[in-house]
Amino acid sequence: MSTQSQTLSATERTRLRRHAERGKTENADLLAVLDAGMICHLGVVMDGAPVVLPTAYGRIGDTLYLHGSSANRSLHAADGQQVCVTVTHVDGLVCARSVFSHSVNYRCAVVFGIARIVTDADERLAGLRAVTEQLIPGRWDAVRAPTRKELAATSVLAIPLAEASVKIRTGPPGDEPEDLDLPVWAGVVPMAVGFGEPEPDPALRPGLIAPEHIRMRAGLATAGRSA
Repeated sequence: MSTQSQTLSATERTRLRRHAERGKTENADLLAVLDAGMICHLGVVMDGAPVVLPTAYGRIGDTLYLHGSSANRSLHAADGQQVCVTVTHVDGLVCARSVFSHSVNYRCAVVFGIARIVTDADERLAGLRAVTEQLIPGRWDAVRAPTRKELAATSVLAIPLAEASVKIRTGPPGDEPEDLDLPVWAGVVPMAVGFGEPEPDPALRPGLIAPEHIRMRAGLATAGRSA
């Protein structure tokens, strides 16, 4: 699936069997969920058993890049195998009038595909840059580049975005009509990821202050202007 495609391809694995009305079919919805996240979960079968690993990721076009230690057996077990990657955002706790009707507002992307260990030197660097920039935009150009030794200690995994599903829940609880008159508070408790004031390393050289890209990530500055 090219990132120029307007809709997600439907497969047996991506077909939503429950609350299909929450499914999104536009490719833009998939990219929005992925680009807003920082941590994904990689599911892979290793030695006949499933393993799920949290890790940072980045995206370039229609490819997702994950990274980890070159000693990580799970990453290497994924090479050439079918894997599943999920990214989930929790946007609110949905409080209903009955226990059964409680829910969560969320945005979730599930990606299926054959993973590959990246061996091309240029693509490896591009993938690592994408992962770094996903976490802290502007960081890659502000710090020392990785050494050969560091690159040798790092594996990069690529997963195509050719097969994926997106599911999003928004809005209030869906209580049963007979429960609406119960004397119970119902509604949504919103949730959001936030950043605090940057905390300098105690070993920081005197006179160094948090640069603009760090302050921007912390919500203390806007593009082109310090807070």
